[in-house]
Amino acid sequence: MATKVADRILERLREWGVEQVFGYPGDGINGLLAAWERAGDTPRFVQARHEEMSAFQAVGYAKFSGRLGVCVATSGPGAIHLLNGLYDAKLDHVPVVAIIGQTARTAMGGSYQQEVDLHALFKDVASDFLETVTVPEQLPNVLDRAIRTACARRAPTAVIVPADVQELAYEAPSHAFKMVPSSLGLGESTAVPSDASLQRAADLLNAGDKVAILVGQGAAGARAEVEEIAELLGAGVAKALLGKDVLSDDLPYVTGSIGLLGTRPSYELMQGCDTLLTIGSSFPYSQFLPKYGSARGVQIDLDPHMIGMRYSYEVNLVGDARATLRRLLPLLRRNEGREWHEETVAAVARWREVNGRRARLSADPVNPEYVAAALDPLLPANAMITADSGSVTNWYARHLTLRPGMNASLSGTLATMGCAVPYAIGAKFAHPDRPAIALVGDGAMQMNGLAELITAAKYRDRWTDPRLVVGVWNNQDLNQVTWELRAMGGSPSFHPSQHLPDVSYAAFARSLGLTGIRVDKPEDVEPAWREALSADGPALVEFRTDPDVPPIPPHATWDQIESMAQSILRGDKNAGGVIRQGIKAKAQEWLPTSPSPADD
Repeated sequence: MATKVADRILERLREWGVEQVFGYPGDGINGLLAAWERAGDTPRFVQARHEEMSAFQAVGYAKFSGRLGVCVATSGPGAIHLLNGLYDAKLDHVPVVAIIGQTARTAMGGSYQQEVDLHALFKDVASDFLETVTVPEQLPNVLDRAIRTACARRAPTAVIVPADVQELAYEAPSHAFKMVPSSLGLGESTAVPSDASLQRAADLLNAGDKVAILVGQGAAGARAEVEEIAELLGAGVAKALLGKDVLSDDLPYVTGSIGLLGTRPSYELMQGCDTLLTIGSSFPYSQFLPKYGSARGVQIDLDPHMIGMRYSYEVNLVGDARATLRRLLPLLRRNEGREWHEETVAAVARWREVNGRRARLSADPVNPEYVAAALDPLLPANAMITADSGSVTNWYARHLTLRPGMNASLSGTLATMGCAVPYAIGAKFAHPDRPAIALVGDGAMQMNGLAELITAAKYRDRWTDPRLVVGVWNNQDLNQVTWELRAMGGSPSFHPSQHLPDVSYAAFARSLGLTGIRVDKPEDVEPAWREALSADGPALVEFRTDPDVPPIPPHATWDQIESMAQSILRGDKNAGGVIRQGIKAKAQEWLPTSPSPADD
C-alpha cells in the first residue's frame, strides 16, 4: 500500500520524538485516524472529552515535560474548540503544535458543512506559524517548520490538512523549481549577552544595598545560579506564579509569590529594595514592583520581544537565564552588609506564622486556607501540582511550599478556568511514574473538570504511578469574582451570577470507579488528603469550604479590609463571623498599627 499523506504526518511526528497526541475524533481527520490504526497507535492518541481539553492536555504535557505538546482536532467546531487552550499556550510561552482537519478542497468556498475560515480563526493564536497543506510535496516543510517554530519561539503553531489531502499518496518534494525540501531536527543554541552588557549589570548590582530578585518560569533551569546570586548579594527572592517551582520555598530568603495573590513579604521586598533583578519573568502588575525611581533594575530574558517591559530597567540582558547568570556571577562582589537579608528572613518567618494562624481560624464548615495548608506537608517529594483559576489560586500561592523535585503550574497569563485537571492528565503522560495533584474550585470542576475525570479513569492503567489526586473546594460560589465584586464594586454578591448548585463531586468520582471522599469537618481534612494520596488510582477529595473566608491582598490596608467586611455584612447579616475573625487576624498580626476589631 502506498504511503498516504496522513501516514507520513504520523511518521514525521515519530521522527521528531513525539510520543502522544491529545485529541478528539471527527470526520475532518478521518484520514489521520485511519493512519493511526495502521501505525498501531504510535504516537499514542490520547482521547479527551472535548477539544479544548486536548489543547490543555498538550499544554500541561509541554509544561511538565519541557518538550513539544501536540494536539489534533477536526474541522469546524473541533478547530474552534481548540482556541482557548492554544491561547493559554501562546500567553504562557509554551510550544504546542495543533494539527487541524479541514473541509475537502473541492468543497471550499461552497458554504459546506463545517467549513470555517481557519486561517482567519487561527491567525492570531498561531501568528508565529500557520499554514495549510494543499499538496503532498508541501507537507515536510510545513510540518517541520511548525514544530521548529513552536520549539524555538515557545509558541503555538498550526498545520491545517484538508480531509482529501490526508488521503492522497505522499510524494516528497523533488529537486525542482518551486519545491521546498526540509530536514529533521533543531540544533541547540544558547543566547548570552555581550561582555560589556554583563559588566554594566554587575556594576549596577554591586552598587545595591537592598537587592530584590524576581524570578519567573524563564529561570527554571537556573535554580543553582539563582540561589548563588541571592546569597552573594544578600537578596530576597520573590516568585511570579509561573515561577513558583523555580526555587525552594524552604530557603529562608524566598518570600513566595508576588502580586494580588502573593505574600506580604514579597510586597515589602519590592517596596523596600533599592535594586531589582528580574530573571525570566514578565510579571505584568507594575504596582507590585518598586515605585518608579526608587530602585535601579536589571532584567534577564531569553525573548528580546519581552525585554524592557513592566519596569524602567537600566540594563536589559537578552539571553538564557542559566548561561547569563553563570557569566554574571564572577563579576559580582559579596554584599557584606546583611541587614537587608536579615530583615527579609524575619519577614518570611513572620509571614509563615501568620499564614498558619489564618489557616487555623474556624470557619463554616471548613476554612479553605486550611485545606491547602493541610496538604502542604503531605506533598510527595516528586509531586506535579496544577492549580486552577479562582480563589483556590490564592491558597495554592500562599500555602504550598514547593521543594526540590516538585513541579507546579497554572494558567499564568490567560488565567483561564478549567485547566487544572487536563493539565494534570498531560503531566501524567509526561511523567507516568510521578503523582499529580490538581487543585480546583467547584466552578472549574463544573465547567469541565467532571468530564475529564472520565479521561483520568480511562487512562489510569497507562501510568506506572496511578495517583492523580483532584482536590475540589466546594463552596457553591464563583468565589474569586465574588470577592472582586466586594472589593472593587462594593457589592455583597450578585446571587444569580455567583451561586453554584451543590454537586456531589465525590459521588461522581465513585461512579467512575475512582476513590471519592467528601469532607464536611476540619478534623477530616488531613486524613482525607492522606487517603487520596495513598489510593491505588485517581482520587477526588471534595472539601465543603466556607465562601466567606477572605483572600486578603498582601497590600491591603485596614480601611480596605473593613470596607470589604461591611459589604458582606450588608448582604448577609449571618456571614460576619469568619469575616471578623479574618479581619482580626489581619489587623492584629499583619498591621500592628491598625485598630483592634471588636471580638466576634
